Amino acid sequence: MGKVAVGAAVVCAAAVCAAAALVVRHRMQSSGRWARAMAILREVEEKCGTPISKLRQVADAMTVEMHAGLASEGGSKLKMLISYVDNLPTGERERMGKVAVGAAVVCAAAVCAAAALVVRHRMQSSGRWARAMAILREVEEKCGTPISKLRQVADAMTVEMHAGLASEGGSKLKMLISYVDNLPTGDEKGLFYALDLGGTNFRVLRVQLGGKDKSVVNQEFDEVSIPPHLMTGTSEELFDFIARALAKFVATEGEGFHPAPGRQRELGFTFSFPVRQLSISSGTLIKWTKGFNIEDAVGQDVVGELTKSMEKIGLDMRVAALVNDTIGTLAGGRYHNQDVAAAVILGTGTNAAYVERAHAIPKWHGLLPKSGEMVINMEWGNFRSSHLPLTEYDQALDVESLNPGEQIFEKIISGMYLGEIVRRVLSRMAEEADFFGDTVPPKLQIPFILRTPDMSAMHHDTSPDLRVVGGKLKDILEISNTSLKTRKTIVELCDIVATRGARLSAAGIFGILKKLGRDTVRDGEKQKSVIALDGGLYEHYNKFSACMESTLKELLGGEIAESIVIEHSNDGSGIGAALLAASHSQYVGVEES
Repeated sequence: MGKVAVGAAVVCAAAVCAAAALVVRHRMQSSGRWARAMAILREVEEKCGTPISKLRQVADAMTVEMHAGLASEGGSKLKMLISYVDNLPTGERERMGKVAVGAAVVCAAAVCAAAALVVRHRMQSSGRWARAMAILREVEEKCGTPISKLRQVADAMTVEMHAGLASEGGSKLKMLISYVDNLPTGDEKGLFYALDLGGTNFRVLRVQLGGKDKSVVNQEFDEVSIPPHLMTGTSEELFDFIARALAKFVATEGEGFHPAPGRQRELGFTFSFPVRQLSISSGTLIKWTKGFNIEDAVGQDVVGELTKSMEKIGLDMRVAALVNDTIGTLAGGRYHNQDVAAAVILGTGTNAAYVERAHAIPKWHGLLPKSGEMVINMEWGNFRSSHLPLTEYDQALDVESLNPGEQIFEKIISGMYLGEIVRRVLSRMAEEADFFGDTVPPKLQIPFILRTPDMSAMHHDTSPDLRVVGGKLKDILEISNTSLKTRKTIVELCDIVATRGARLSAAGIFGILKKLGRDTVRDGEKQKSVIALDGGLYEHYNKFSACMESTLKELLGGEIAESIVIEHSNDGSGIGAALLAASHSQYVGVEES
């Protein structure tokens, strides 16, 4: 009877513990909230309670069932089977009872321990998830861009623009004078070339212009990747590489692209880095950005450096215009639409240029241009303000960059950095919340391994199981078997970082419009203003560009928003440079034969 009783008790205890574990597991899977988990545990604890009064009731019930089982076959749940053993050795009964009880205790303890381990694992998982969510919410809060903050950023941008126009070094915005005082009109005609150096790639173009009636008759281009070691090497190495690529491109010209006999090839050079312009065709490099750091080029005339490299290999080509990529975009936009007032590049890096009234440039000491206008290269990537919503991840990225303390605006809105910001947040989530498991994925520790195009692909993933996100994690970071919940969190993080960048970009554009007085209706008339946009980030990251445009409308308000138009100036930096080379050609006024 002792064996049967103990066995039944063990079975009962095991069943109860197993049931409790199943309840806890089921409940924990359906909710990650710690409070709910605690409620479930307390409920189990209450229902598993064994006060002494209940134990006495169990013992009494056991005694009753024993009596019933002894009275008749089938009269009780306890069978009370007769063993026909009627003699035991002295002391044997006591010893066997102890063994039976000991075995039962060990079994019950094992079952309860297993249940406890399951509960603890679920609790730990819940705690880690809660920590990951806390990190995400903190990032979301610090990246917040309410409309009031965006107006403060725009106002700060306008103030810095005034300061930069007043004197050299008076602002974080360099507000560089471009010496471009006449933008294309559409009458330009002839064969011209362009070199567009703006990031990790550069392009060479040839453009046949047909004048007012025919516009761009024909064009061809080639794109070349810059080897990483040349981005931090010497000036001679970089420009020699570019000159060789340019010569190779010229060598592949078809019959329709040869210049007129006796004429030197002319080139518009789009150089997308801060330059102190000396004339329309010369300028010294102020500093590198976007990952370049070639010390011996700083302070040098970049046109002179390129010309030396071209002469070295016998390439007969004259640089007719040195322009910034944003000025090239402005020129390209104006060629097609005379209402273009400003241009913005949103790509690997970012910048803006606009048409300023010449009399509003105090630091301009020369004769006022006949047009009364001057194109200003803002170099707005270097803008910074206490109103910018910066996080610890932005600050760490800046400190570890090649140019700490510089290009702060660029580091939170441009394509070079958005993916890296996401990586840094994910790295912290992995370290502090085991977001990807018990170990931090080694690849996740590599700076800039997560590029903004990959971030964009994850952000735009609309598949039910977010398979694109899963694929990117596996292919780039070697992280497999992520849960749907994890992938959804990553998409949300991409949205937070991209939204901040897009809304701040809109605030910058709004600041330019305020400076030009085009943010309000004046004298009852709405002046149409077109902003030319170019760059891979704007062109390919659709959620980014849509957010930027809707935010600009929000800042402008309904009435004035109708008169502000954003146009994609496709390949503005390349075509624009060729157009400016045409307007500054040494053969202007000479009929083409």
